[in-house]
Amino acid sequence: MWQRGWRDLAWSQLEDPDPPWDLIIVGGGITGAGILREAVRAGLKALLVEARDFASGTSSRSSKLVHGGFRYLRNLQIRLTYESVREREHLLKQGRGLVSPLGFLMANFVNDRVPAWMLGAGLILYDLLAFRWGTSHYDPDDLRGLCPPLTSEELIGGYRYIDALTDDARLVLRVIREAVREGGTALNYARVENLLQQRSGWVEGVLLCDQAPESEGRTIEIRAPVVINATGAWADDLRAHVGGRPRIRKLSGGHLVFPLNKIPLPRAVSLFHPDDGRPVFGFPWEGVVIFGTTDVDHGEVPQLEPAISQAEVEYLLAAVRYAFPSSALTSDDIQSTWAGVRAVVDTGKVDPSKESREAVLWDEKGLLTVTGGKLTTFRLMAHDALRAIRRRLPGRPSFDRRLRMLDKPPAESSLYADLAPADRLRLVGRHGADAPAILAASGHEELTPIGESPTLWAELRWAARAEGIVHLDDLLLRRVRLGLLLPEGGLPLMERIREIVLPELGWHNERWDQEVEAYRRLWNSCYRFPPSEPR
Repeated sequence: MWQRGWRDLAWSQLEDPDPPWDLIIVGGGITGAGILREAVRAGLKALLVEARDFASGTSSRSSKLVHGGFRYLRNLQIRLTYESVREREHLLKQGRGLVSPLGFLMANFVNDRVPAWMLGAGLILYDLLAFRWGTSHYDPDDLRGLCPPLTSEELIGGYRYIDALTDDARLVLRVIREAVREGGTALNYARVENLLQQRSGWVEGVLLCDQAPESEGRTIEIRAPVVINATGAWADDLRAHVGGRPRIRKLSGGHLVFPLNKIPLPRAVSLFHPDDGRPVFGFPWEGVVIFGTTDVDHGEVPQLEPAISQAEVEYLLAAVRYAFPSSALTSDDIQSTWAGVRAVVDTGKVDPSKESREAVLWDEKGLLTVTGGKLTTFRLMAHDALRAIRRRLPGRPSFDRRLRMLDKPPAESSLYADLAPADRLRLVGRHGADAPAILAASGHEELTPIGESPTLWAELRWAARAEGIVHLDDLLLRRVRLGLLLPEGGLPLMERIREIVLPELGWHNERWDQEVEAYRRLWNSCYRFPPSEPR
């Protein structure tokens, strides 16, 4: 799937599909991926198009958490929290190796604005909503025993509870690939330049333009009875074609990445920021420690490649120093950063964190927009969107929430013999049915981790061969996460990377050099701190 030449084949099949398209989904993040998956399951002829790479927007720049949204209980968003914790539990059961349980410590400090008893009551409700019991209270000494870096003298105790984490970009890719395997079509670097509309203004299709370097500029008109706008923070741009007034508030969430040896957190820690009382957190992920997140207005026009600001870095570092003073972390210890743009409905609240994270649907002249929501609830958003336009779909199909969110992983294979159990689980979780093919395509020497990350060299080869790579940053920032996990974004390993992926990609040397320079420039400007010009 998606081997070399797949894009030309896909474009050739767009013009005269047989049968005709039932549904066009614009946006290749987790929302669009979920809609494609559920549409294909219902027997629909569905097409997903993404202007850039799959998951290149918010869905590869999340906080990596599959969580119920404990903090939403403070805003009395009970329904959102209930739905989130239930979906989290489904993902934990069905996505082993991709979605993993994560023990959280909610640390309480002397000057917290929320009383400890209130936190305890909220966490009990949080557990009850999930039909599980995982909350315990600890005094300061016991809490430090669970997490030694918590050396702040202002620590007065805390609670332990359970949430989950994932590789967000790999979750998107697995959902899309499972949909394609069952008959769906997904195309990256295919930008919707305009909407096709009847004389009445009713939307009946899209004008698509190819953005890939080797074929940039080719266009095609595609018609379908339903067009769904799943572009997240960019939803207002498409809505403008049908006269929709702006309704999205764009919020930026920044994150810091530290080497694990700089702050060896054995589990996640959540706390209230000493300056404003907002919840922030740190946790181990893929051999590094992530600390986040901010929640600030991003501006009217969201950048395609957002970057964290100096003010956001200082804000997060202040919380790190407050909770983990013995770590003595400074900005020099930051290995990488990222920022993602979230879409929420703009109700004019002064505090961005108080805006609702619930999903919304707007049907405007036949264009159905679905936006807001959370990574965790992508399946519910997909079902809500499809049910909203069910009467416009052929046969009025039904959509069954009882079906699995992710396909069952492949049966045990002798190919796994050379992998440790943890590596095997991780590989199957991230790649699903592709896991045996990845091992079959790689030599024994490639079943080793890349640097300090848990990513195998075999995954790098497979991504270059069969996962729709158009640019180098698709590979290093989303298919594998080396741009976040390795020093200098993996640039010091570029020669070894080249040896493996260049033959698979089929690029000539000049194209490779251009892609490396473009990746270097992107990483230096958006993922390094402080940002710098390419060297």
